[in-house]
Formats: sequence, structure tokens, C-alpha cells
Amino acid sequence: MSNTFSIPVLRGRGATVLGPEPDGLVLERPGEKLAIPFRAVARVRAEARSVTVELRAPAGTTPSRHRIEGVSAAAAVVFADGVNALLSDPVEDVDGGALVVVRTVTTTALQRYRRRLGQVMLGYLGGVLALAVTVAFVGHERTAMAGAVFVPTFGVLAALPLWIGLVSVGPWFKETLLRRRGVTVVATPADDPMTFRYTDGGGVSRVVSHPGGAGSVQVAYDLRDPSDVVVLQDGSTRLFDITLGPFFVLVGLCGIAFMTYLARLAILGQTFS
Repeated sequence: MSNTFSIPVLRGRGATVLGPEPDGLVLERPGEKLAIPFRAVARVRAEARSVTVELRAPAGTTPSRHRIEGVSAAAAVVFADGVNALLSDPVEDVDGGALVVVRTVTTTALQRYRRRLGQVMLGYLGGVLALAVTVAFVGHERTAMAGAVFVPTFGVLAALPLWIGLVSVGPWFKETLLRRRGVTVVATPADDPMTFRYTDGGGVSRVVSHPGGAGSVQVAYDLRDPSDVVVLQDGSTRLFDITLGPFFVLVGLCGIAFMTYLARLAILGQTFS
């Protein structure tokens, strides 16, 4: 099964790539990567400029297929012959679809939220800097310099609790949504460290990253997009997000309000009292 050096890598339409690895095949498509072990493969067909990987299936069921198109016709034949030569006769009925592991490489809704939050916080810090410069040039001569120092100081201090609060509230909200509307299953440790494998409603095995060495974790995924998944938190972590998250958001907003108040005083030439 390890003699895969003579099997070519196929590159097809839509940035699709199919190639060998020591124990099977890897099919990369935009947004996901499929690991197909050899024991899951029934046969590979080469048809002109396309290759179809047909998976094993129990008797009486329809086998799953994965297809790549737009490849070299010559390479397709070499690929099919090379893989078929490595396949062994099954000793039992095997559901090949259940053996395929899908690794999602697209960003989940939670990852997009954190990325967007980072962009918002950078924009906020840029706004604080612009406000400090405005105070320094437009503020009253008696208070401009003091305002130019204290405005960015309180602005940066307000950013920290605001960021902590929003980072906590976002996952809590997403988890609450998926607990109510999504599907909850148990994920077990996968081959790679800090990864867990779960099977969605379509029978596709997927992988989610999660730190820690737990024997298993509960995950909830969106039925419309099984790759959009969150690892359910324990009670203490969830309690922190529910209680301290909004508290930190409130502290941050109060800090922003106080920074704005100081900027107003500095521009008008008034002192804090």
C-alpha cells in the first residue's frame, strides 16, 4: 500500500487536486480536503479527461463517488491503473463513505466573527489616534496637551475590556444558537493532535480543532453547513462568557464614553471637575 511513487498528481478544473498519500488518496477542493483511505476505495475509473473514485459500499447500497474533471487524459489512465493495482479484495462489507475524513479549510462563522472583530478593534484604535491628534491641534491652549495624552490613554485602556467582552460574547451567542437549531454529536480524538472527528447527518466524517486531551467532546454543527461547528463548552466556561462577557463590554463602553468626554473638555478648554 505504500508504493505510491508512480501515481501522478491530477490537477483538474476549479482548483481541484487528486493525489496519493502513503495510505490512500487526498482530494482537495475549494473549501475542503478529503482523505480517502485505500480500504475505502472499490476502484478508480479513467474516462477521457476525468477520473472517478468509487468507494466500497455494503451489498444493496449505492456506492459514493468522487470525481475530478479536466485532467490530462494520459495522467488519468496512469493514475487509475496505479491505484487499482494497490487495492486489495475486501474481506467484508465496508462502507467506504464512512471512512472518508473531510477537513474543512474554509473559515467558520465564528472564525469570521473573530477576524471581523480584530479589524473593528484596529479601526477603533485608529479612531482613537485621530481623536488625540485632533485634540492636540484643535483643543484649547490650556488643555490641548493634557487632552492629547489622556484621550489615547483612556481609549487604549477601554479597548482591552471591550475586546475581552466581545470575544467572550460572540462564541456564547454562536453556541447558544447551534444548541437550539443545530445538531449535537460526540466527537472523538482524530489522528492529529488536538483534533476531533465527528460524523454529520450525511455520514461524512469531519474534523474540528480543539485544544486539550479529552477523551471526547460534544460539538454542535449547522445542519445547512456541517462544517460550521463549535465545540460545546463546559458549565464554568459558559458561565464566564454569560456573566463576565457583558460586564467587560459595559466597562469598555464606559471607558469610550469617558474618553469622548475628556476630548470634549480639552477642545472647549474646560477642566475635569
